[in-house]
Amino acid sequence: MSTSELTTNFENIRTNIARLQANVAMVMRGNQKPIEWLLTAFFTGGHVLLEDVPGTGKTTLAKSLAGSIAADFKRVQFTPDLLPTDILGVSIFNQNTQDFRFRKGPIFTQILLADEINRASPRTQSALLEAMGENQVSVEGDRFALDDLFFVIATQNPIEFHGTYPLPEAQMDRFAMRFSLGYVSEAEELEILSSQAVSHPIDVLQPCLSLDEVRAIKTAAINIRITDELQRYIVRLVSATRHHPDIQMGASPRATIALMKSAQALALIRGIEFVTPDIIQELALPIIAHRLALNSDSTFSGSSAMNLLQTIIENTAVPV
Repeated sequence: MSTSELTTNFENIRTNIARLQANVAMVMRGNQKPIEWLLTAFFTGGHVLLEDVPGTGKTTLAKSLAGSIAADFKRVQFTPDLLPTDILGVSIFNQNTQDFRFRKGPIFTQILLADEINRASPRTQSALLEAMGENQVSVEGDRFALDDLFFVIATQNPIEFHGTYPLPEAQMDRFAMRFSLGYVSEAEELEILSSQAVSHPIDVLQPCLSLDEVRAIKTAAINIRITDELQRYIVRLVSATRHHPDIQMGASPRATIALMKSAQALALIRGIEFVTPDIIQELALPIIAHRLALNSDSTFSGSSAMNLLQTIIENTAVPV
């Protein structure tokens, strides 16, 4: 492919991404960076944990993405009595044929909203481990492949802990990113009031991209250039979390891979044909922090994973 053809293709991809961003932003006012980060994880095949107080738009953001690309969308409300079969599916005996037939659960979709995921028991939470890690589900000895666009958006309330079960490290590690939406400004909140005076914008949201166009964006993200020096920079950042005296458990190689792929995707989203150090530094916090476990002394002294990671970023030499 010639240079002009590559440039034209890049511009077409960028136009499609901009259209998708604008479509989601019609519903999600004042959330440009969270939208970028959500799309970053989506384009890399990762999964997202939205951790924020109620009413900030976590569920609406998931619905907006699904509605903008005409993707299959399922929502599971996680509760203490939810069972793994309620997510994966169950075999039902057919009286007519005298055999068992597997009825697929809501996990067989393209975008899955796991609402208040920490309210379900660890046993039920673990039903997502294989799906998020290997894009497949094993039920009664049979393996079922999931859609290539399979994407989990999980939510949890970081304030209320009554009746919740903290996500285990293995589950947290399968989320490519964890971030919050936060409150919008007063001006943006006024816009929200105006836009919802008669009806909710999501009620009239129309798809703006086909699934094939989404797959083309995912392919383009893989081809964004990243130098060997920046790859080594990513490795040094992640490795530093494993040797820090205040961190009991550092980030895994899965975090290293997620940081590289996410940096490529975010560069594409912002119209850059190569990865830059500032993109890596920006994504390091939402990609690495939730994977860290601090030792007891650091926890009691008031340290946080975000603060320690910020220090690591500041003290790690940036490639010139």
